[in-house]
Amino acid sequence: MTDTTIVAVSLKAYFGHARAREWMSEVAALVGTHPAVTTGAVRVVVLPTYLQIPAALETFTGTAVQVGAQDVSAHPPGPYTGEVAAAELAEIGVRVVETGHAERRRLFGETDADTAAKSAAALTAGLTPLLCVGEPVQEGPAAAAATVTAQLNASLADAPAGAVLVAYEPVWAIGAESAASGAHVAAVTAALRRALESDPDRAGSAVVYGGAAGPGLLTELGTAVDGVFLGRFAHDPTQLLSVVEEAAARSAVGA
Repeated sequence: MTDTTIVAVSLKAYFGHARAREWMSEVAALVGTHPAVTTGAVRVVVLPTYLQIPAALETFTGTAVQVGAQDVSAHPPGPYTGEVAAAELAEIGVRVVETGHAERRRLFGETDADTAAKSAAALTAGLTPLLCVGEPVQEGPAAAAATVTAQLNASLADAPAGAVLVAYEPVWAIGAESAASGAHVAAVTAALRRALESDPDRAGSAVVYGGAAGPGLLTELGTAVDGVFLGRFAHDPTQLLSVVEEAAARSAVGA
């Protein structure tokens, strides 16, 4: 759906502040200066913790690396103690916000309706939702495609027009030793693409894969996805660089 290959990274809550700053400095030097990133052939998005966002914005200044947030309030600015509004994130320079991650659903009881409200808040503020969808238990490609397509539609219900990044993350593959098979991913992401392409409000959207994603996977998946969403594999900046190199090679051949 896009000529640009996307490489997104979530730090979750693994790093303390000092370690996060070290990691971001290494990534800025290794990835931020990569020709494919500087020309826009590869779009890199880093999602640190809320407290690490200002440091990330500072560190990646002068590079094409975008900074995202791992969550966002469903509410506008107002009397919502402890919440972080989409408008404030946009104000400081955040470009992308994650919504609907399986851990938010499992640990904090978030529903499709909660995800839809957060995605709507993000789009209203001019932010791009990185919307996570995935079947909770392993099932066949056709059943998985039906499950995640329904989840996608429910998680964007009543959301204003705007492009989204959809991360297909089968819940059973998150934290696993290996990703879902290429054939399975291709079948499910094809269904997600069809759903997005049938909605004119979602022009410019993209589909990436997450869930035990690491070096080599992007090459294996080829044109089935527009990129990858990395977790722990990207904690080593050199591994992240290798994925960016894969993405650069993919973009160079017009995938």
